[in-house]
Amino acid sequence: MEPLYGPIRDYAWGSRSAIAALQGRPVPSAGAEAELWLGAHPAAPAMVERDGTRVRLTDVLAAEPEPWLGRPVVNRFGSRLPFLLKVLAADAPLSLQAHPDAKQARAGYASDAERPAEQRNYVDPYHKPELLVALSPFEALCGFRDPAQSAAALAAFGLPELEPVVGALASGVSGLRTAVRTLLTWPQDERAELVTAVVKAPAEGPDAALARDLAGTYPADPGVLVALLLHHVRLEPGDAIWMPAGNLHAYLRGTGVEIMAASDNVLRGGLTPKRVDVDELLRVLRFEVLDEPVWSAQRLGPGVDRWQVPVDDFVLHRVTVGAELPTAELSVDGPRVALCVTGSVSVDDGTGPLSLAAGQAAIGRADAGPLRIGGSGTAYVASCAVA
Repeated sequence: MEPLYGPIRDYAWGSRSAIAALQGRPVPSAGAEAELWLGAHPAAPAMVERDGTRVRLTDVLAAEPEPWLGRPVVNRFGSRLPFLLKVLAADAPLSLQAHPDAKQARAGYASDAERPAEQRNYVDPYHKPELLVALSPFEALCGFRDPAQSAAALAAFGLPELEPVVGALASGVSGLRTAVRTLLTWPQDERAELVTAVVKAPAEGPDAALARDLAGTYPADPGVLVALLLHHVRLEPGDAIWMPAGNLHAYLRGTGVEIMAASDNVLRGGLTPKRVDVDELLRVLRFEVLDEPVWSAQRLGPGVDRWQVPVDDFVLHRVTVGAELPTAELSVDGPRVALCVTGSVSVDDGTGPLSLAAGQAAIGRADAGPLRIGGSGTAYVASCAVA
């Protein structure tokens, strides 16, 4: 394997401590650091070294797709890395959002080609399922919960104007679409008044506390109430959530390792100053209760866990080595990206060992051998599920 140098995205909701601390840099950082990208996404590709110069991973893959990606991956996805591994660090809520499935993405991208750039929802023809594993205590909104719970939460505010939404939710899953549409199409000039009334209502409890918390950042956004239709998930380090196509979700705060299909297709549903296309969002959303948003890992052996999700774009492993397990061997398909998150590990796919400290990453080719990880620390390994 060889070192991989990922860019850091400076979105406003990012942390000034988490990624810097992970990489052993001074804290606080000069500005917000939201995501460390470890992949070949064209918007911000990682870099590798060639003859003493750093070059874009996208260019390396384009020049030698089969050695790097493997023929099965090239046949399935073309000459591109189908996944993007990230460290995500949120100090403020991200937008409510959902992503299309593969068929919707292809059709939407083709349709949007005729529209002005500012009106496009689809910027590529790919889906964007996501898995996030918490590195710190992490809060997120993920998937619709039982509508009866949401109805009770909204009814507790005692606001007559919310009665149609409460009534729709009281009818069960069939009323979710109506509830979401009603809230997201709330008259523009009445939104601030609605959110203010929610904040001032005497309701108590976790749902009221969440609404007030979100209203502090988005005081005129009906997404504050849409958030109460979702599971409020609190993850401990090592817990994971899976966000398939059509799943409305938002990250609230915390640091995690995220792996996703390499796409930028996002349909927003509130908690954002950006454009919300309500009709397209409603077309993509799956109006069903997500029974269990937490996604469990499979223990493959001592120190080795795997999150296998129902897409073939990616699979994520976590390997922990130390005194009790000095080395572990991992068999992975296609290209692989390794990220050290604690301690110091060595990674070797038959091309020679490479040492990684926390916050450092490496990439290996598909034509290399099994991956041996040693040292004392924890690493995440991203690869494809295409054999």
